[in-house]
Amino acid sequence: MARLTKTPAKTVDVADSYAVRLMQHLVVPTFVIDPKRRVVIWNRACERLTGVAASEVIGTNRHWQAFYEIKRPCLADLVALDRPEQLPEFYSEYAARGHNGLGFSAENWCVMPKLGSQLYLAIDAGPIHDEAGNLIAVVETLRDLTDQKRAEMALKELATKDGLTGLSNRRAFDQMLMSEWARAQRTQKPLALLFVDVDHFKLFNDAHGHQTGDECLREVARVVSRHAVRPLDLASRYGGEEFALILPDMSRDEACAIAEEIRSAVMGLRITHGANGAGEHVTLSVGVASHVPGEADGSPDGLLGAADQALYAAKRLGRNRVVCSERVLTEFVGLGRDHPTVGDQVPGLAPRRSA
Repeated sequence: MARLTKTPAKTVDVADSYAVRLMQHLVVPTFVIDPKRRVVIWNRACERLTGVAASEVIGTNRHWQAFYEIKRPCLADLVALDRPEQLPEFYSEYAARGHNGLGFSAENWCVMPKLGSQLYLAIDAGPIHDEAGNLIAVVETLRDLTDQKRAEMALKELATKDGLTGLSNRRAFDQMLMSEWARAQRTQKPLALLFVDVDHFKLFNDAHGHQTGDECLREVARVVSRHAVRPLDLASRYGGEEFALILPDMSRDEACAIAEEIRSAVMGLRITHGANGAGEHVTLSVGVASHVPGEADGSPDGLLGAADQALYAAKRLGRNRVVCSERVLTEFVGLGRDHPTVGDQVPGLAPRRSA
């Protein structure tokens, strides 16, 4: 009987030993932590991926140092702690595959302190339980998706960037405007929009050629982009010689001040124009609108229309100026009816794009 009880124990020992050796030689980077979240296995592929030797982490809780500069849990830690609710706090892409041994999956950028470079890793972590259901270990495996992620980001950038100026393109503008409009509705804060147009640009192209015209647009784009300084600001090429700037959480007066800075900065470039009917240097006309969207405002079309009318007013008034949408009617007194009222369409001031 003693021999019968000894054989299963020996078999288990051999199996455990074989499992450890197998894990050590896996080509997939893998490490294992115990229920106290101490590293018990750190295989050779994991050493190669992280630059951290097994001897540095075995028996410790310092496995996070292989991936991050600031202390934080790895995916295996969240599995060991059974905290799926913390996944959004630490990972941009994640999935909790449920309890009963299914574990978590996630993706994110890791700074890899020992390597001195960033890697984008796909991570899977799953628990191992004994027959009684007690946690005995958590296994984490890693895949390096850096090349794929960078290729994906490059393709996304190509899809959302204007090839000539490097600013965001119309597609990115439309997406951001809808997103920020929805956010402004939730927060009840103003959303400002600037339309910036290069004055007499067709005459500029005719006089100086399209290559010089392209360089002019790049110079203007650089000025516009310098004023998109906050994380949610967006500078874009709206089309042709027209640019747009989305400025969340910004009042009309603040947005008009930025518009004037842009106009003055381009004047300061002193780009020679001189075409017949234009001034000596390249100038800008800027239309500004700002609005706090209410619940009934289903789309930002009204904001687009207001900024567009303000831009058109700036051009009708002689160009090289900033006009705010709230001042359009005042600016146009004398061009149409003597005393237009709020809500009236100013003669000759139909919007150039559908609102």
